[in-house]
Amino acid sequence: MRPIKIHGFEINRAQIFGIIVAVIIVVLGLIFIPGTDIFYFLLGISFFIVGFPFFISLILESRITREKEEMFLEFSRNLVESVKTGTPISRSILNVKGKNYGSLSPYIDKLANQIALGIPLKNAFETFSRDVNSNTITRSVTIISETDKAGGQISDILESVVKSVTQIEKLRKERASAIYSLVVQGYIIFFIFLVIMLVMQFKILPIASTLGGMSGSSGGLGVIQGLGGGTPSTPEQLAKPFLWLLIVQGLFVGLVIGKLSEGNIKAGLKHSFALVVIALLVQTGARLVLGG
Repeated sequence: MRPIKIHGFEINRAQIFGIIVAVIIVVLGLIFIPGTDIFYFLLGISFFIVGFPFFISLILESRITREKEEMFLEFSRNLVESVKTGTPISRSILNVKGKNYGSLSPYIDKLANQIALGIPLKNAFETFSRDVNSNTITRSVTIISETDKAGGQISDILESVVKSVTQIEKLRKERASAIYSLVVQGYIIFFIFLVIMLVMQFKILPIASTLGGMSGSSGGLGVIQGLGGGTPSTPEQLAKPFLWLLIVQGLFVGLVIGKLSEGNIKAGLKHSFALVVIALLVQTGARLVLGG
């Protein structure tokens, strides 16, 4: 399924379909059941429908990027073996072209084809790194191309690149393993916060409303006034900010989890999406069932 570019932003048909379905649900809700608990629950479902294709795309993109970096390590090792036999790096790239490098294979084939057409190695590597779109690969390719241009010992540089990429992958796996407990703690803290908000909304506020009525105040939660001492606030009015608190909490907790676990805020978007959807569906679903 080829993506469609809209103002430089790629979006595939599944994402477009999700957006259309969500818009239809929201419009129908606004027409037939505006402002009701069912409407807000459907709003949460609409958000899930819109975000789920993007969520899957983020996961696949992250997985493909990791695979590319792993295959680039294998590609670099093969180049080292070929260059050590005295074969120029350009010819070595052509020799390893037919090997299977998974998701990196199309990019290596393009690199080899450019070299075969007589395009300078530096330009071909620049195109390769731009197409692959990986910081690790871009740094390694830049070192290789600059060394070849300067006439350095390319075999030694290739070995250094292999060691560097291997160390990066090792450190990434160690960090993911070490940070796993913090990721779990982040989710646990969010769920505790979610439970606290639900208890506040469906237990504490109604009790406070009852106490206010017993004290002789009128209008429900009479003991709780506005900031300016205006009209009393009802439990429903006081509970409205809870949903936004949960959304903000889920958004930023997810971004922090992504930064800690993968060193990339963009990677945290999938965590943010999961937490925000959970917050929306649980909070609106609880209002629908419990009538908060």
